[in-house]
Amino acid sequence: MRVQQNQSLDIRFLQFHLANPHVYQKLKELSLFAKKRGVKRIGIALLFERLRWFSMFETSGDMFKLNNDYRALYARMLMKNEPELGGFFELRERSFYAKTGSEN
Repeated sequence: MRVQQNQSLDIRFLQFHLANPHVYQKLKELSLFAKKRGVKRIGIALLFERLRWFSMFETSGDMFKLNNDYRALYARMLMKNEPELGGFFELRERSFYAKTGSEN
Protein backbone atom coordinates (compact mmCIF):
# COMPACT_ATOMS: atom_id res chain seq x y z
CA MET A 1 0.00 0.00 0.00
CA ARG A 2 1.56 3.29 -1.07
CA VAL A 3 1.18 6.22 1.30
CA GLN A 4 0.61 9.59 -0.39
CA GLN A 5 2.19 12.59 1.30
CA ASN A 6 -0.72 14.93 0.44
CA GLN A 7 -3.07 12.89 2.65
CA SER A 8 -3.73 13.89 6.26
CA LEU A 9 -1.44 12.54 8.95
CA ASP A 10 -4.27 10.43 10.37
CA ILE A 11 -4.93 8.76 7.02
CA ARG A 12 -1.23 8.13 6.36
CA PHE A 13 -0.86 6.69 9.86
CA LEU A 14 -3.86 4.40 9.48
CA GLN A 15 -2.57 3.12 6.14
CA PHE A 16 0.85 2.44 7.65
CA HIS A 17 -0.65 0.77 10.71
CA LEU A 18 -2.87 -1.54 8.65
CA ALA A 19 0.04 -2.52 6.42
CA ASN A 20 2.42 -3.02 9.38
CA PRO A 21 0.56 -4.47 12.39
CA HIS A 22 3.85 -5.88 13.71
CA VAL A 23 4.97 -2.34 14.60
CA TYR A 24 2.06 -1.88 17.02
CA GLN A 25 2.60 -5.33 18.48
CA LYS A 26 6.29 -4.69 19.12
CA LEU A 27 5.60 -1.25 20.65
CA LYS A 28 2.99 -2.87 22.88
CA GLU A 29 5.44 -5.57 23.92
CA LEU A 30 8.17 -3.03 24.72
CA SER A 31 5.73 -0.80 26.63
CA LEU A 32 4.41 -3.65 28.76
CA PHE A 33 7.94 -4.87 29.43
CA ALA A 34 8.95 -1.42 30.71
CA LYS A 35 5.77 -1.11 32.78
CA LYS A 36 6.35 -4.52 34.41
CA ARG A 37 9.89 -3.41 35.27
CA GLY A 38 8.48 -0.52 37.28
CA VAL A 39 8.70 2.30 34.75
CA LYS A 40 5.92 4.78 35.53
CA ARG A 41 6.10 6.87 32.33
CA ILE A 42 8.14 6.58 29.15
CA GLY A 43 8.66 8.50 25.95
CA ILE A 44 7.43 6.87 22.77
CA ALA A 45 10.57 8.18 21.03
CA LEU A 46 12.69 5.83 23.16
CA LEU A 47 10.58 2.87 22.07
CA PHE A 48 10.79 3.91 18.41
CA GLU A 49 14.59 4.00 18.64
CA ARG A 50 14.62 0.61 20.39
CA LEU A 51 12.46 -0.76 17.59
CA ARG A 52 14.88 0.63 15.01
CA TRP A 53 17.79 -0.97 16.86
CA PHE A 54 15.91 -4.27 17.04
CA SER A 55 15.16 -4.29 13.32
CA MET A 56 18.71 -3.30 12.38
CA PHE A 57 20.78 -5.57 14.63
CA GLU A 58 18.60 -8.27 16.12
CA THR A 59 16.53 -9.50 13.21
CA SER A 60 17.11 -10.51 9.63
CA GLY A 61 15.19 -9.14 6.68
CA ASP A 62 13.97 -5.63 6.01
CA MET A 63 14.44 -2.88 8.58
CA PHE A 64 11.35 -1.20 9.97
CA LYS A 65 10.67 2.09 8.22
CA LEU A 66 9.29 4.20 11.03
CA ASN A 67 8.06 7.72 10.41
CA ASN A 68 8.58 9.90 13.49
CA ASP A 69 5.31 11.65 12.64
CA TYR A 70 3.51 8.52 13.82
CA ARG A 71 5.02 8.38 17.32
CA ALA A 72 2.31 10.35 19.15
CA LEU A 73 -0.42 8.50 17.26
CA TYR A 74 1.03 5.15 18.33
CA ALA A 75 1.27 6.38 21.94
CA ARG A 76 -2.38 7.47 21.87
CA MET A 77 -3.47 4.20 20.26
CA LEU A 78 -1.57 2.11 22.80
CA MET A 79 -3.07 3.99 25.74
CA LYS A 80 -6.57 3.74 24.29
CA ASN A 81 -6.39 0.04 23.36
CA GLU A 82 -4.33 -1.29 26.28
CA PRO A 83 -5.92 -0.33 29.63
CA GLU A 84 -2.74 -1.15 31.56
CA LEU A 85 -0.91 1.53 29.51
CA GLY A 86 -3.36 4.33 30.32
CA GLY A 87 -1.35 7.46 31.14
CA PHE A 88 1.95 5.69 30.43
CA PHE A 89 3.04 8.14 27.73
CA GLU A 90 3.33 11.88 28.11
CA LEU A 91 1.30 13.57 25.39
CA ARG A 92 0.87 17.07 24.09
CA GLU A 93 -2.35 18.40 22.64
CA ARG A 94 -2.49 17.89 18.89
CA SER A 95 -2.47 21.06 16.84
CA PHE A 96 -5.42 22.02 14.67
CA TYR A 97 -3.40 21.38 11.49
CA ALA A 98 -2.42 17.89 12.59
CA LYS A 99 -6.07 17.09 13.34
CA THR A 100 -7.44 18.39 10.04
CA GLY A 101 -4.54 17.67 7.73
CA SER A 102 -4.72 21.12 6.16
CA GLU A 103 -4.19 24.76 6.93
CA ASN A 104 -7.65 25.77 5.66
